[in-house]
Amino acid sequence: MAKPRSTSASRHVLFTGFPGFIGARLIPRLLELEPGTTFHCLVQEKFLSAADASVAALAEEHPGTKGRIHLVVGDITSPGLGLAASKAKALTKNLAGCFHLAAVYDLAVARDVGLRINVEGTKNVLDLLTGASSFERLDYVSTAYVSGTAVGTYRETDLDVGQKFKNFYEETKFLAEVAVKESGLPAAIYRPGIVVGSSKTGETAKFDGPYFSLNAMGVLPSPGVFIKVGTGDAPVNLVPVDFVLEAIARLSTWNGAVGKTYHLTDPSPSTAFEIEELFAKALGKSFVYVPVPHLIAKLLFMPKPIQKSFGMPVQSLDYFDHPVSYDAAVATKDLARFGVTCPPFTDYVQKLVAFWRKKKDVITRGAMI
Repeated sequence: MAKPRSTSASRHVLFTGFPGFIGARLIPRLLELEPGTTFHCLVQEKFLSAADASVAALAEEHPGTKGRIHLVVGDITSPGLGLAASKAKALTKNLAGCFHLAAVYDLAVARDVGLRINVEGTKNVLDLLTGASSFERLDYVSTAYVSGTAVGTYRETDLDVGQKFKNFYEETKFLAEVAVKESGLPAAIYRPGIVVGSSKTGETAKFDGPYFSLNAMGVLPSPGVFIKVGTGDAPVNLVPVDFVLEAIARLSTWNGAVGKTYHLTDPSPSTAFEIEELFAKALGKSFVYVPVPHLIAKLLFMPKPIQKSFGMPVQSLDYFDHPVSYDAAVATKDLARFGVTCPPFTDYVQKLVAFWRKKKDVITRGAMI
């Protein structure tokens, strides 16, 4: 059961994943909703200058953040988060909440790296929180793709349904979510689908997931030929980042969310083929689509030079032909009280493509979330 919300002048909250794209945008929104919060952002030494710059930029753009973001040098992969005992004790003394976003978001991640960051990192965060006597809730960002190889309908109440995993990213995020559940800490868990740019501006920090199709279409002649992985009929669950941000912000400031898992997914997702057609149309290109069986498509894309040429890891092909749908009944119901809904892909595809055109030569690598 959720504890009553802190009523002190300043509610102290640990935050991991700052100054990543989502983290740097989530904190200002959270402070709009709860101005009395003080965020203690755990930042690796190598990201400290970027984090300092982000804090200063946020103070300019969002004056309400001034003095409310404190940087703490540490590392989720180290026991005790790499904090001295006295520092950890001071941090946990009045700690009421935690947002755990830090993770490696890479379909091609090596298993040992995924285990160290996603699993051991999460366990280290949980260990610290267990020692916080005033702790009220953890808000943990997982992924819908803990579903792994599950087919059919995967529900918000599902976790281990006997699935295997398409890559080590899925496996390690699954194991991390299991650790959160087993910790017994009061938590709200968020499982976004494939996060793309803002539905309002198209802005994103990285071009991955469906953007790989855009990259490929961008280098191919038109009229031309484009592959359709499998039948193209499988749903691909895309969600704009602004929806994910607002959903987490609203649910994380509501006591009724504690103990629940939310699919932050599109209730009516487009199919892989529909997405390809919409991208081509937005690019002003015309293709004949040639169906290629999933396994053959993976073999074609296996050579590293081809993956590099298209800017597309072979693991991404698994998401173009996997028959799973995400039931989001709990999220839909609870977000309705805040007037938050996921917009359909058709409403914002033009914005995504316009931003991609403008920034495709500038944004060339993945980013922290």
